[in-house]
Amino acid sequence: MQLREIPGPGALGGGRRRFAELLYLIAVTDFKKTYFGTVFGYLWSLARPLMLFGVLLIVFTQVFRLGSDVPHYPVLLLFNIVLFTFFQEATGAAVGSIVAQESVVRKTQFPRLVIPLSVVLTSLFHLVMNLVAVLVFLLAFGVAPRWSWLGFPLILGALIVLTTAVAMIVSSLFPRFRDMAIIWTVVSAVLFYASPVLYPIDKVPSDLRGVFMINPFAPLLELARKWVIDPDAPGPVAVAGGRLQLLAPVAVYLGTCWLAAWLFRREAPRIAEAL
Repeated sequence: MQLREIPGPGALGGGRRRFAELLYLIAVTDFKKTYFGTVFGYLWSLARPLMLFGVLLIVFTQVFRLGSDVPHYPVLLLFNIVLFTFFQEATGAAVGSIVAQESVVRKTQFPRLVIPLSVVLTSLFHLVMNLVAVLVFLLAFGVAPRWSWLGFPLILGALIVLTTAVAMIVSSLFPRFRDMAIIWTVVSAVLFYASPVLYPIDKVPSDLRGVFMINPFAPLLELARKWVIDPDAPGPVAVAGGRLQLLAPVAVYLGTCWLAAWLFRREAPRIAEAL
């Protein structure tokens, strides 16, 4: 009798409807559990970016005087912090998410991809709430609504895809390589300062802009700045020096998405063995 290999549980096992139901159920449950029993509840999701915003605003406007010549700098800073906090929060929580769900991961037909996606969806709930506060700040600081605001969902969609891809990579690697938690803590901190969160790219010396623009966050945040806050901002094409110079961040973006799909599909059947 010839033995044949039986494939292990995959990333999408169990059917699309069951996948969607599990994704929504886990994400909503985690969102509610985060603030269960707290006094201020959902306000805590806004407190962290606001406190960070307050400290950085004082440092970069009163100490380094960076924001004095940047139009609507306080709003730009808050906007960038909220967007990057979504990425940092989702990917940071995704690192150990599969290990934390060990009991369900060992079930044969449980779709592994639900776990990192539910983490991203939970962080997306926080982001939507924080963006409401950003909208209030925009109007309070005199930023008038424009038709270009309608393009922001495209930027948000690109950010969600990138965040999901990175979450898939780190979550699939952590069960076998536990150093990933420490590595990603360092990498995400480096990305925070290497991305135009605290400063616009046009303030970076021209000989270094090419290096900074390799980061896929750079064109996304610069485009968000131009479409939402300051229509007179140079935009990613002008800052990069032409459309061809944007091929590098686009390649990194697409490469990250491809790596996430390939790696998670490869690691999904082996995750239970590594736990």
